[in-house]
Parts: sequence; structure tokens; C-alpha cells
Amino acid sequence: MTESTAPVERGTSRTEGHSQTLHFTISLPHPLEKVWAAVATPAGLSGWLAAADVLEPRLGGAVTLRWLNNGGTHTGHVTAWDGERVAEYTLDGVHGRMRFHLEPTAPDATTLRFTNEFDGDDGPRLDCLAGWHDHFEHLVAALAGHPTDERAWAAWTPDRWRRLRDGYVAAEG
Repeated sequence: MTESTAPVERGTSRTEGHSQTLHFTISLPHPLEKVWAAVATPAGLSGWLAAADVLEPRLGGAVTLRWLNNGGTHTGHVTAWDGERVAEYTLDGVHGRMRFHLEPTAPDATTLRFTNEFDGDDGPRLDCLAGWHDHFEHLVAALAGHPTDERAWAAWTPDRWRRLRDGYVAAEG
């Protein structure tokens, strides 16, 4: 994250039985089209989240995301697609349903409302809160012109993720 980049606000979560729901709301000083490209195209996703080895941009389309920080690959389907407004991917494993809902708030500003739903206990919930927070910091940097390339991902360590996770644990008391 660069000094001129605003920090990502802490995400929230809700547990119902064995189901976890995470939420992040991020105000971005970028037009809707630019944010959409970052969350709904292979080129955009690779700058902050994962390589989209497969992404069929339509409801029911196939998706395969390969995380560039750890090499984990997850497959699934596009479960919602409303061009330039909603991109939702439901993947196997802990990633579950990931919904990116964009709202233009000004000609050059967009609010990203993110929801992640998955089955798991408290450990994966805290892991995912920290993981998404870390990735959203990469998104903010990518939108500011500093995408995370494969060389940077290769040098990635879990240190920042651990500090974020510890912060989420501490915030819950």
C-alpha cells in the first residue's frame, strides 16, 4: 500500500451455525468502469487477487481462480452477473460465494460492497477476514496504478496477513 492510498476499513462478519458471512465496504476514488475491470476481468483480477485461468463472464459461466500468493486453485461458477454492477463467483473450498457489488457514488467514485459466504468455524472466518483485507489493500494499490505482479506475489509472505488476523482477533476481545 502506498502512502497516498487510504487504508481499507476493517471487515465485519456474522456467524449462523456453521455458516460465515463476511462484509467489506470500500469507497474507491475511481470510476465504476475501472473498478468493474478490476473485479470482473482476468487482467484486473490478476493485479490484486488471483489469476483467472478461466472466466466466462455470464451467469452460469465457469471460473477458475489461481491465487498468486500461495498457488491455491479453486474452480466454480459465475452465480450472478449484472454488467458493471454485480460479479459473483461461487468456488469450491473455503472461498465459497464471493459477491462484488459496485455502486457509483460520483462520476469518479465507486463503493464496493463485498460479501463472502462459506461454511466453517471461527478459525477460517478470522483467516478469511485477514485474507480479504490484505487483498483489498492490493486492490486499492492496483487501482492507483500499482498492481501486484507475479514477481511481487512470489515474494509474498504471510507477515501482513498475520498482523491483520491478530488485529481482527484483538478487536473482538
